[in-house]
Amino acid sequence: MVKETKFYDILGVPPTATSTELKKAYRKMALKFHPDKNPDAGDQFKLISQAYEVLSDEKKRELYDKGGEDALKEGGSGKFTSPMDIFDMFFSGGRSNRERRGKNLVHPMRVTLEDLYNGKTSKLALTKNVLCESCNGVGGKPGSVQRCNTCSGSGVEIRIHRLAPGMVQQMQSRCSDCNGQGEKFREKDRCKKCMGKKTTREKKVLEVFVEKGMKDGHKITFYGEGDQEPGIEPGDVIFVLEEQDHKDFRRKGLDLYTKMEIDLVESLCGFKRAITMLDKRNLLIVTHPGEVIKHGECKVVLNEGMPQHKHIDNVGKLVIEFQVKFPKQNFLSKKEQYEYLESLLPERPSADEDITDDVENVDLEAINPETERHRNRQFRVRSLLFFLYEMLQWYTRINCYMHE
Repeated sequence: MVKETKFYDILGVPPTATSTELKKAYRKMALKFHPDKNPDAGDQFKLISQAYEVLSDEKKRELYDKGGEDALKEGGSGKFTSPMDIFDMFFSGGRSNRERRGKNLVHPMRVTLEDLYNGKTSKLALTKNVLCESCNGVGGKPGSVQRCNTCSGSGVEIRIHRLAPGMVQQMQSRCSDCNGQGEKFREKDRCKKCMGKKTTREKKVLEVFVEKGMKDGHKITFYGEGDQEPGIEPGDVIFVLEEQDHKDFRRKGLDLYTKMEIDLVESLCGFKRAITMLDKRNLLIVTHPGEVIKHGECKVVLNEGMPQHKHIDNVGKLVIEFQVKFPKQNFLSKKEQYEYLESLLPERPSADEDITDDVENVDLEAINPETERHRNRQFRVRSLLFFLYEMLQWYTRINCYMHE
């Protein structure tokens, strides 16, 4: 009869739980309440680690069963190891066991800028190897496992080919007799569900929560959800966020950048424009007459950028780059209209000082991209022909000199 059951209740096991049951319960609870997966469950993760630290140690467990937490404190066992150290030791097991850990499965996950701004929860189906429930990952009936005589339990066959006197070639391949397992079953003892492979394929749905403010390349980890193999700790499943390009906004740190095209009259006389944000809110952008907006000029709206991950109250800026659209050629029909327009604009600077008697009149033409490309091709051809002509002249002179 135990005095307290608090630690047992935390792990969800009875006081009669075996060491294997304790490990299984801790693994399940630690993965569920790990701070990386559940940031708000830090206190619960700490309690889970303390409970497992006591109950997994025979002396501490005996002391706890007799006198509870008070007995632990009196016996000098009231100090606990860091929860993260217990987690790392359990799942890594030190340097030697770390090599016996399965590979991590890394999957790219495409997200939009709206997803990173607002947050999003997605359910993704994953097919992985799990230990066969029928044989508990043994592959057959208990006690029926036999070491493969062909490969001596190594799972590989080594063949030596004699190429010539004194020359041999050693080749290594998977054992064909045990299929690389290193052990065999008689056909009647083989598990009918996994056919001796020890694992089966299982489909599992993972709920991936993209938090507000996450960035391109952020990793979301599901600990211990990788492929299972007998005697090997499962690896992790890692989703790497890939931010897709947005048609209106561009992210730079916590700031959002966008472009707004305005007419010349709006740049001079003011305007009102609405911008639809990533959360579907509409912001009214207003400038007043006389507040001239230059082409390429940038203005900012504070606290309308991206939220910072884990600190969503800290928000960046919305940066707007204005592109002024000028009117078409000859947009006014009469000369008097241009004169009236000029009378409204600031006085033009005088150019008489730059015009002297020796100036030449030239025509100002618009650039045609196709014409420019054709002209550049012609220039390159002429340059090549001139180079070949120079080389021919040089070769002729050298040839004449050699025959004198």
